[in-house]
Amino acid sequence: MSETPDPEVLDLASKIFDLARHGDTEALAAYVDAGAPANLTNDKGDSLVMLAAYHGHASTVEALLARGADANAANDRGQTPLAGAVFKGEDAVIRALLAGGADPEAGTPSAVDTARMFGKADLLELFGTR
Repeated sequence: MSETPDPEVLDLASKIFDLARHGDTEALAAYVDAGAPANLTNDKGDSLVMLAAYHGHASTVEALLARGADANAANDRGQTPLAGAVFKGEDAVIRALLAGGADPEAGTPSAVDTARMFGKADLLELFGTR
């Protein structure tokens, strides 16, 4: 095996990450359905779910989770999609992640810690904490 990544594979991966960032749910779902990993990560450990969540695309998050993506996959900095959604104030994404099994206590800082940091009592209640 070659140590040098195939440029075509890198181009395809870049396109798939962009689809997640931009919330192009239909195209992204088609790639995953065709065999792209639902838990694909970039060089920073950001998963497709992380990118879709951080950019506020609840329907894209739901589609990825329905295809087996991990709602709790932390990036290289220990951040989870749920904590990112709390930080960005993306309520629809937060609900989609919770419905998909996201753990509010996972990650560093966790979604609970992030909600506390920003005084989001409604989210602490939603997470079942105070």
